[in-house]
Amino acid sequence: MPIDQDKLNQLVSKFVGDLGASINGPTILIGEQLGLYKALAEGPMTPKSLADKTGISERYAREWLAAQAASGYVNYDSTTGRFWMSPEQIFTLTNEESPVYIPGAFYLVSSMYKDERKLVDAYKSGKGFGWHEHHNDLFQGTLKFFKPGYIANLVSSWLPSLEGVVPKLQEGAKVADVGCGYGASTIIMAKAFPKSKFIGYDYHLESIETARNAAITAGVTENTDFEVALAKEYKGKDFDLVTFFDCLHDMGDPAGAAKHVHDSLKPDGTWMVVEPAAKGTIEDNLNPIGRVFYNASAMICVPSSLSQEVGLGLGAQASDVDLGKVMQAGGFTRIRKATETPFNRIFEARI
Repeated sequence: MPIDQDKLNQLVSKFVGDLGASINGPTILIGEQLGLYKALAEGPMTPKSLADKTGISERYAREWLAAQAASGYVNYDSTTGRFWMSPEQIFTLTNEESPVYIPGAFYLVSSMYKDERKLVDAYKSGKGFGWHEHHNDLFQGTLKFFKPGYIANLVSSWLPSLEGVVPKLQEGAKVADVGCGYGASTIIMAKAFPKSKFIGYDYHLESIETARNAAITAGVTENTDFEVALAKEYKGKDFDLVTFFDCLHDMGDPAGAAKHVHDSLKPDGTWMVVEPAAKGTIEDNLNPIGRVFYNASAMICVPSSLSQEVGLGLGAQASDVDLGKVMQAGGFTRIRKATETPFNRIFEARI
């Protein structure tokens, strides 16, 4: 079979770009953990001045800065020998509440590399690999990756897109946040609506313990609680609102979870389901965002689902139709996409 040299060159060029991005990931995490980006955000610096500011070795500072400049994450002035950051770089690399905070995502990537050999075995056997079996970087990365988007959108646009929910929350509602992880979504809602009661549920004990500590730090222990429970078994009835943030597709029996939500809601209650952005077909998802979510799904979401009962394996790019079928199987008759962002779809389901 003849080789098209132009196509070969394009593929190799793409590989070089991907390789550079992959190798840059650990240095991004080093910059986040050592406060290098935040220090550089204060103004142009030489490697020595950054080293003095952060207490690291000057030689390491020079190489780290050059790596970031080559990646386009910082800038270099050859006339002064100083490195500096633009407002956009500062916004995405130092502001943990920015909706496009970059470093957090690389904790997710780190966990995938650390768990890769275990996933090879799962691929061969067809067995699952549970959420709780992953390296701790996954849990930290999930918090850091999703929390900025929740801060930017949850109270300002997602909840208001649901029919009649915000007034209930303002007056005092009962809310279950299922699959809450480290509790970011639960705490954001609890701070915004102090008259309401929020209970975060997750089957992962370590995540629940972290969420409880986070609630203490945030000062919302009066109207929050966190409990270890499966999505099909959490306790409580007569909820005004049940929320699932980026977790329904991870469940082995999402229809069973939907049925439990249905039974736990008040007759006029609302189920809010937040899922990754996706179109209806594979070909429609062959884009940069689809690339991120398909790879995350191949390493985290589908293995997690396959490790559980039923093991439906919806995947992070499940279509609106497939998600709707899950909600209908739970007994919900009024389902609509309430709003969406470049990274998320927000569904409203009612009895």
